[in-house]
Amino acid sequence: MRTKVPAMKKISRRNGGAPVHGRVLPNDACPSCGTMMKAARGRLKLRVNGEEIAVPSASHLKCQKCGEIVFRFQDAKRLHEDAIELYRKKHGLLSADEIRAIRERFGLTQADLARLLHLGANTVSRWESGRNVQTAAMDLLLRLVRDVPGGIDYLREHMVGRGAGYAT
Repeated sequence: MRTKVPAMKKISRRNGGAPVHGRVLPNDACPSCGTMMKAARGRLKLRVNGEEIAVPSASHLKCQKCGEIVFRFQDAKRLHEDAIELYRKKHGLLSADEIRAIRERFGLTQADLARLLHLGANTVSRWESGRNVQTAAMDLLLRLVRDVPGGIDYLREHMVGRGAGYAT
């Protein structure tokens, strides 16, 4: 399959390469200079909660001519998940699996836990799938639910303005 590279008004180039306008390029061609890119692994950085996290062995495509880096969808997804996992480890936060285990221990759905913690409906799903990372405050609250007897009951009793239809 070939992809048409649209003409761009502003293009920044590392090595001053000429932009590729309106040409049809193979999927693994550099969008900047048209050279065939090579699969590579290397240390790349990604921001997580405003902090730059270095992922030591991230897969990507790299142009040998101009140095442009491009991610396949799956590589970009993996880089994001790895950066979040490293961030959690660095800051001593619960892992996605630990959050899921807490929820399952109390027989809660993701929506139930979100309501208890006064979160958006999809937040817990994003934490458990590794797409987002919880704040330190939410991490502490999750640990209290897990470690303090009666913590979950306290949250259930103090659900203010969340409706009477909550499943216990």
